[in-house]
Amino acid sequence: MKKIFILLTFIFVGISANAQTADELKQELASKKDSISKLQSKANALQGKIDALPGWRKGAFGTIGASLSGFSNWYARTAPNTSAGNIGITINGFANLLEEKFFWRNSATVNLGWVKIDNKDDPTDSDAFETATDVFTISSLYGRKLSSKWAVSTLGEYRTTILDNFNDPGYLDIGAGFTWTPTSHLVVVMHPGNYNFVFSSGNTVFESSMGAKIVADYTNKYGGLNVKSNLSMFQSYKDGNFSNWTWTNSFGYTIWNGIGLGFEFGLRNNRQEAANFQNVALANADNKLQSYWLFGLSYNF
Repeated sequence: MKKIFILLTFIFVGISANAQTADELKQELASKKDSISKLQSKANALQGKIDALPGWRKGAFGTIGASLSGFSNWYARTAPNTSAGNIGITINGFANLLEEKFFWRNSATVNLGWVKIDNKDDPTDSDAFETATDVFTISSLYGRKLSSKWAVSTLGEYRTTILDNFNDPGYLDIGAGFTWTPTSHLVVVMHPGNYNFVFSSGNTVFESSMGAKIVADYTNKYGGLNVKSNLSMFQSYKDGNFSNWTWTNSFGYTIWNGIGLGFEFGLRNNRQEAANFQNVALANADNKLQSYWLFGLSYNF
């Protein structure tokens, strides 16, 4: 009986020691987490001061997506001998000069995509990759500051395709007005005096006009997540059918050494493009919402 009592005593003491050790470790862990939180707050404050310093800010990130497949004598398919592929790449770059009395913001976006569906049993079927997505946009915004958040500004923005029909059509916006910067991550351009030059060959429905230009650009980083959203709108004073807008959104989550997962999607409304594609008069165009999306590996540098 005495031996049993001694054994139970040792077991109880051991359990109590482990429990005490676990409680102490939890308290120490909570203390470390609190210290990390305080250090992170200080680091964020220092980073905010660094971001507020004058000078150049440069960077780029994008997404690469690819899917390739092949079938040989796969009789469950309507076309048993087929190869298919889908390749897409996006690049978002910027170079911004921020000074005490002025700013100069420059950005470029490239989105290219190719697709292929080759039925090897059909000699008339093409085995080449065809263009699926073709977007090229470059912009430059200069402003003289009136206050910390408002500036008198001028903007030049050019948009076209580069794989097919370069500058046919091409859009060039040049205008002046005001820029509002409520935070370091959001820039809103409001230019009531803007001319939208439209370049095209032949007798087409495209026409240049005077109007208002509105651009909202948001760029930020949340830990390993890069976010960029850009809305570019032109409202024609001459005819609402000449108006257009494009909204693009890019997300890239870094997993290792600048590489991770990325997703991008874009929306566009442009009646002139719809009428040109359908070969109808501008008023008769079936102006459906245009869209694209891409998912794949992301990169940033």
